[in-house]
Amino acid sequence: MEEICLKEVFLLSIVVKAGPGDSTDAVIRKFQKKVVAEGIVQEIRERSVYKKPSELRQVYLAEKRRKIMRARRYSG
Repeated sequence: MEEICLKEVFLLSIVVKAGPGDSTDAVIRKFQKKVVAEGIVQEIRERSVYKKPSELRQVYLAEKRRKIMRARRYSG
């Protein structure tokens, strides 16, 4: 039996419209802000290196612990 592995494909489509008075620098700044807001750079960094399931589990549990401690700290 053949096993088929499909990689997740995502499209990078960010549209920045230049206004009539916008310089090229202003348009580039708008583009950079949208890239950061969408989290594209972070996602590319995460996908560039394979993480074992055990590492992903450790990160997930650490985040869960942080959220619990934060909730305890601010709950009163």
